[in-house]
Amino acid sequence: MPLLLGVWPFGMIYGVLALESGLTAWQAQAMSALVFAGSSQIVLSQMLASQAPLAVIFVTIAIVNLRHVLYSASLAPGLRTLGPGWKALLAYLLTDEAYAVTVNRMNAARSSPHRHWFLFGAGLTLWTAWQLSTLAGLALGSEIPPEWGLDFAIPLTFIALVVPAAHDRADWTAVIIAGIAAVTLYALPFKLALIVATLLGIVGGVWMTRRAAR
Repeated sequence: MPLLLGVWPFGMIYGVLALESGLTAWQAQAMSALVFAGSSQIVLSQMLASQAPLAVIFVTIAIVNLRHVLYSASLAPGLRTLGPGWKALLAYLLTDEAYAVTVNRMNAARSSPHRHWFLFGAGLTLWTAWQLSTLAGLALGSEIPPEWGLDFAIPLTFIALVVPAAHDRADWTAVIIAGIAAVTLYALPFKLALIVATLLGIVGGVWMTRRAAR
């Protein structure tokens, strides 16, 4: 439920931005179905509205999605035995929210041959919510008042996921460093703040783990 509360306003915002960028309703909905990448879709809509060159759009979207390399590397050991079809499907369904809610469950169920169903279930649920919320944004359009601040639900969702998942000093070190870095570096272009903050958080968590092991 916390995940869906965060996805709905995000999808509605995308629907509004997509129409403002010049996309038709069916093009915007098709993008949600085929691409299924909220941050990339919003960035793409904004860049289309500003008439950015296609090469710049391509590079920007690639940078925005770099974080999925980290997500995939983290989940890969638990999915090694799956066939190409399953891996492709899970890669398609992999999002920030799906990763956040399933990584701990998958790690805890390493001996189970069915652990990939955690990611599939979360991903499919989020995919459905994303399609419906996009449709709602397209239908309501500019009738959504900007003062509602719907985008504020997104960070609240991740806070609700991260806090229960942090169990020791290494976890909290990673969370605090990543949080401070994300806020401090927020002005970086191309969503680089998220990538840099993630890497710094990983380094901090590894350092604290090694220090505790001495």
